[in-house]
Amino acid sequence: MLVPSARRAALRRRLLAWYDVARRALPWRFAQHGADPYRVWIAEVMLQQTQVATVVPYYERFVAAFPDVRALADADVVRVLEHWSGLGYYRRAHLAHAAARAIVACHRSEFPRDAATLATLPGIGRSTAAAIATFAGGEAAPILDGNVKRVLARHRGIAGDPARNGVARALWQCAEALFPRRDAIAYTQGLMDLGATLCTRRSPRCRECPVASDCIARKSGRIADLPSPRARPERPSRRVRMLVLERSGRILFERRPAIGIWAGLWSLPEAGSDEDVAAHCRRRFGATVRVGESLPAIAHGFTHFRLTIEPQHVLVRRWPEGVETPGRAWMTRAEAEAAALPAPVRRLVQQL
Repeated sequence: MLVPSARRAALRRRLLAWYDVARRALPWRFAQHGADPYRVWIAEVMLQQTQVATVVPYYERFVAAFPDVRALADADVVRVLEHWSGLGYYRRAHLAHAAARAIVACHRSEFPRDAATLATLPGIGRSTAAAIATFAGGEAAPILDGNVKRVLARHRGIAGDPARNGVARALWQCAEALFPRRDAIAYTQGLMDLGATLCTRRSPRCRECPVASDCIARKSGRIADLPSPRARPERPSRRVRMLVLERSGRILFERRPAIGIWAGLWSLPEAGSDEDVAAHCRRRFGATVRVGESLPAIAHGFTHFRLTIEPQHVLVRRWPEGVETPGRAWMTRAEAEAAALPAPVRRLVQQL
């Protein structure tokens, strides 16, 4: 259901008036003029599936370490992951690194500003490309991130899972119909902020919403039902035993494979839940160990499964000398906390 022309204009006016007062000072934003497309891009990638309050300190550290696209492209992916560590969804960091290298190689380090070109880069979809193009002053195009989907689904009463093609198409049509010819940056930022601060998933603040008067979900009592939740199958559970191998105040870490869960991050060696730990260490590392206490389990959720980590403290008595194995490193706790670790492994190290 699309908005009639007069109501579209009224909605934009109310949204812009609200945003003029409620705008948030975020480090990647410039209200009137085009922002740095590189910094907008990094922010947009980090904001995928992560809240603003969590992103801001990571963003500031990241752009301090990699101030432009060439600096990111020239960096080793391990260093990139170190600055991403704790933010989660690490595939975003791998794709950002790949996109930076593509910009250097194919665009002579000049960051594209048009949505069509941006959408050809690794990890940049239609909505992210439109956000970068709009905020960087290249061209104006509507976006449809998670917050905007929620606002439009409620305001126009669009039911169904937004991930489904038909529902997504209806939301895009609505976004395109509402998109203004003028004030595109302020309008887009206002729509995003409305979803992030007032039209939230839980406990929306409808009394403060500038567009509540003609919100279909509010009028029909369906705010809690829209947008329709995605049907998710029951997530299976997995358990893994992680070995905290300690030697002279240092802990052994291993690099995860380049593909898969926690790709490229440092993690702890693993062993089967029913496996004899001493025999495992002797067979795999050629080490003599004393098995210590079992540490408290750590629960961690992924999109498709739930993971329970069972940490096992292991003291190394003898380690084969003179054997350097790529992908392994002995780290102090301080070194480990500065390394690229998965969030639950970082929590484990902090609790030791």
